Amino acid sequence: MLIIKLLLTPLLIGMVSLAGRRWGPAISGWFVGLPLTSGPVMLFLALDSGTMFAARAAEGTLLGLISVASFCLVYSWLSLRVGWLGSLLVSWCVFFASTFILEQFSMPVSIAFALVIVFLAIVLKLFPTYRGKYTMTSPPEWEVLLRMVTATAFVLALTAVSGVLGPQLSGLLTTFPIYATILGSFTHHFSGAAAAGRLLRGVVFGTFTFAVFFLIIATTIEREGIVFAFGAAILAALLLHGGSLWLLRRYIDVS
Repeated sequence: MLIIKLLLTPLLIGMVSLAGRRWGPAISGWFVGLPLTSGPVMLFLALDSGTMFAARAAEGTLLGLISVASFCLVYSWLSLRVGWLGSLLVSWCVFFASTFILEQFSMPVSIAFALVIVFLAIVLKLFPTYRGKYTMTSPPEWEVLLRMVTATAFVLALTAVSGVLGPQLSGLLTTFPIYATILGSFTHHFSGAAAAGRLLRGVVFGTFTFAVFFLIIATTIEREGIVFAFGAAILAALLLHGGSLWLLRRYIDVS
C-alpha cells in the first residue's frame, strides 16, 4: 500500500502539471479541479478503514469544497492589493475558519451537494474582472517536483492520521488547496494578480467536477463497493470535466 501511495500520487501530479504548462492559467486551474490528491486519499481511506468510513469522509470532502472556493475568491481579491505571501496567509486562514465551521454541521449528502453547487455558482459571479493583458512568465522547472513531493507528503500524512481525525474532518481537510496554493502563489509572483485570478477562477470552475465525483463516492461505495464507486466516479468526472473545458474556453476569457 505504501508503494502505491508513493508511486500513484506523484505520477498523476507530474502528468497533469506538465500538461497544464502548455496552456494559459485558467486551463491550468481547470486541471486542478480534478481530484488529484483527494481521489487517491479517498481510495486509500476506503482500503485502509473500510467503505463506511470512506463514505462519511466523501461527504466531508464534498462540503469542504466551500472552503476551497472561499480560498480562491479571497486570494483573487487580495492579490489586487497585497503580495503573494499576504494573500496566501489570509486565504489559508479563511480556508481553516470555513473548515472549522463546516465541521459543526451534519446534513444529508443531497442537501450538501445542492448547497455546494449554489455556493460555487455564486463565487464565480463574485470574482474580480480583469482588464487587459498580462505577461506570462514560466515558473522554474523545480516547481513540478515541488508539487509532486508536496502532494505525496500530504496523502501520506492525512491517511496516517485519519483514524484520529475521524471521517468528516478527514474529508474536510482532504480539500486543502495544495495545488491552488502552489500554482496561485507562483503565478501571482511571476505573472501578476490578473493571471493568478484567472487561474483560481479556473480552479473553481473545475470544482463542479470535484463535487460530482465525491457525490458518487458518498452514495455508492457502501452499497456497490470500491471498484464500482470509483469507476463510476472517474467516468462521470472525465465526461463532466470535458464539458466544463468546452464551456470554459467558449464563454470565459482563458488567455
